[in-house]
Amino acid sequence: MTVRPLRSDAERTVRTILEAAERVLNRNPSASMEEIAAAAGVARTTVHRRFATREALVTTMKTWASRQLASAVDEARFDTAPPLVALYQATTNALEVKLSWGFSMNSALAASNESDEIMAGVVASCDRLFGRLQQAGVLRADVDLIWARRVYYALLHEVAQSGDPDEIGTDTLATQVVDTLLHGVGTPAARL
Repeated sequence: MTVRPLRSDAERTVRTILEAAERVLNRNPSASMEEIAAAAGVARTTVHRRFATREALVTTMKTWASRQLASAVDEARFDTAPPLVALYQATTNALEVKLSWGFSMNSALAASNESDEIMAGVVASCDRLFGRLQQAGVLRADVDLIWARRVYYALLHEVAQSGDPDEIGTDTLATQVVDTLLHGVGTPAARL
């Protein structure tokens, strides 16, 4: 079965619904489809025509957000930019997506094989970058790169949950994440 691409007006409607759903569900995870439709400025029937169930909407949101994150990572040019530049750019780009699509990026949402595949690609790209960071001497040779990636993801998650980009700025938040990853929060005298 082939899936026909949406017309441009239908594609805009879907994006409007997804963006409205992100705003509404981020504020109130139990919001109704009717509330989402109102926020999108469309009829409830339009939302139901595009998304048969709430789960279908949430799954589409998760996949959409995953695509946005994958695109943000690709824009950092992990394989060609100097590794530290790529890390900083990826951090800034990822935070922009995570701050804009916080509800959708929540891993507890509806299962989505497509989203899982997209995120597996993001992880593989990140692992390659961390390998390049280690080869360039930015990360110590004895650092477990999987552990380093997990710490990095945890930092991104925490900033996305509590950071206010309007107050601080995404660039500043990204700098704090990269600095914390590379230098920690202890003093040089506190090293083991």
